[in-house]
Amino acid sequence: QIQISSKNVLPPDVLTRVSEYVPEIVEFVRQVVSNGFGYESSGSVYFDTVKFDSGPQHSYGKLVPEAVGDQKALQEGEGDLSISADRLSEKKSPNDFALWKASKPGEPSWDSPWGKGRPGWHIECSAMAGSVLGESMDIHGGGFDLRFPHHDNELAQSEAFFQNDYWVRYFLHTGHLTIAGCKMSKSLKNFITIKDALAKNTARQLRLAFLMHSWKDTLDYSSNTMESAVQYEKFLNEFFLNVKDILRAPSDITGQFEKWEAAETELNDSFSDRKCAVHAALCDNVDTRGAVEEMRLLVGMSNGYIAGRKGAKRRPNRMLVESIALYLTGMLKVFGAIEGSEPIGFPVGGQSQSADLESTVMPYLTVLSDFREGVRKIAREQKVTELLQLCDVVRDDTLPELGVRLEDHEGLPTVVKMVDKETLLKEKEEKKQMAKLAKMKLPAGEMFRSDTDKYSKFDETGFPTHDVEGKELSKGQAKKLRKLFEAQEKLHSEYLQRSHHED
Repeated sequence: QIQISSKNVLPPDVLTRVSEYVPEIVEFVRQVVSNGFGYESSGSVYFDTVKFDSGPQHSYGKLVPEAVGDQKALQEGEGDLSISADRLSEKKSPNDFALWKASKPGEPSWDSPWGKGRPGWHIECSAMAGSVLGESMDIHGGGFDLRFPHHDNELAQSEAFFQNDYWVRYFLHTGHLTIAGCKMSKSLKNFITIKDALAKNTARQLRLAFLMHSWKDTLDYSSNTMESAVQYEKFLNEFFLNVKDILRAPSDITGQFEKWEAAETELNDSFSDRKCAVHAALCDNVDTRGAVEEMRLLVGMSNGYIAGRKGAKRRPNRMLVESIALYLTGMLKVFGAIEGSEPIGFPVGGQSQSADLESTVMPYLTVLSDFREGVRKIAREQKVTELLQLCDVVRDDTLPELGVRLEDHEGLPTVVKMVDKETLLKEKEEKKQMAKLAKMKLPAGEMFRSDTDKYSKFDETGFPTHDVEGKELSKGQAKKLRKLFEAQEKLHSEYLQRSHHED
């Protein structure tokens, strides 16, 4: 319960135990018998499916009519005890199911008009839900595998109790969660706890993974599934950060009045189309997968517009991109992927202090960024390499540790973004690994050939023999380069071996 509430999952309105509802269950069974749809046999009470199905108001097996009479399906749902020879002899029909089971010595038991016993499997849900919700409910959830016999039997006994044919108006039967293609279950010892999952990914990433799949289809929990969610989150977050940067840029009064050109009109038309498409997807059986894909398209179009304007050294229309960002943020709040009052984008740091943190810190970061940009300009003009390197250290090492990303763009102001520290450090490590991989891919014979500003001649292996002025390299120079050459040969050999094993 604590884990659920801390992950932006709404708590249930009622939380119950079956053992607390045994008196209500006994009364429920008594009423079903009184209404003519149950009978006592050997201390147990069974539901009369034939009697129920023969009435003009009722129909048994509404959800999976083809499964009625399927003993294998009944065994999977009820267990071997339901179709054993002793049990079958107690029933009027093989399809009849237990409302109340006589307890054997050593089994849990409660007093009842029919002797010591315990509730049947299906009656528990009907009695508790009926006690709280009454004669009808709009939506009943549950796994796809519970349709028959569990939910079909729930329907039958509840409609027999309330004497209606509308106990549940809609069922939402969800697909299974699998791991490596196998159903997650304790018996297979392949289940993942919430705590285990959150050790690898954030609550938002888990939620996005669920949203990116249809609720009624099987979801395979795997590294590929979660990586798709991580990349989708990153895609959205970069858009939000770019919009925030646009909105922070100084704007005079005249800058607030901007005539729409073809690019703005086209983006706004796409915005309207995508909003309609998101609405249509959610109206179509709560198709969250379709909805988040339409949101992805909208972000892609917006990114294209922003890049086009910046490429032309022109400002994107602030009001238009802000409207799109506000809409996307609102939808993500509806989906539970954003918590709190943040107007645009994902919260930074703690949920409650996110907006205050960014609005408080950003002015200081902007001053720092502007100062750094001034230093870089002077250092480039004066060719002071050490200062340029220090500016790079601030960008690449110092600020990421504080959850700040600086993005330098040629001819444009530096972009300042506040991002989770863990995200930035992960990005840094990924870049490091990518650079290492790129280096491993390079054959030793090619590593010096691009250094035409240093070497003018090479031997047949690609090893340099003469410097840029045509002078033969000294023995000392050649020795140093040979060490680098041999190290690259070893590195490239490791890459080839790894690639061979992966293939």
